[in-house]
Amino acid sequence: MPANLERRWIDPSQPQTLQIATLLQYLNAAMALLFLLLGLYPAWFLLLVAEAPAAYGMANDRRWGYRLAVATSGLYLLLSLGAMLLGEGIGVLNLVFSVALVALLLHPMSRSYERIWYH
Repeated sequence: MPANLERRWIDPSQPQTLQIATLLQYLNAAMALLFLLLGLYPAWFLLLVAEAPAAYGMANDRRWGYRLAVATSGLYLLLSLGAMLLGEGIGVLNLVFSVALVALLLHPMSRSYERIWYH
């Protein structure tokens, strides 16, 4: 199969910042599905379910995947912070992972790779 048609879930040639961000996005999407099945935070499911296609897009060097990842991760961070400040049961660990994901996506190495290699 030609290289431009090859699809992957994770791209080991990307910088570590993007690899870890991709994994965290898949994890967020899986947790969203679990929370939906348990009946917890059903409104956030729509936001988190967008992280799986974003991660897949990033793994396949798609600019739309990176932009969707930044948008959904940033919005999720704001919602997590708001929920924590309102005392709605969102834990500190969840907030830490949200901050880490946004930081990984906006890291200069990630942004540079996106500008050069994503199409």
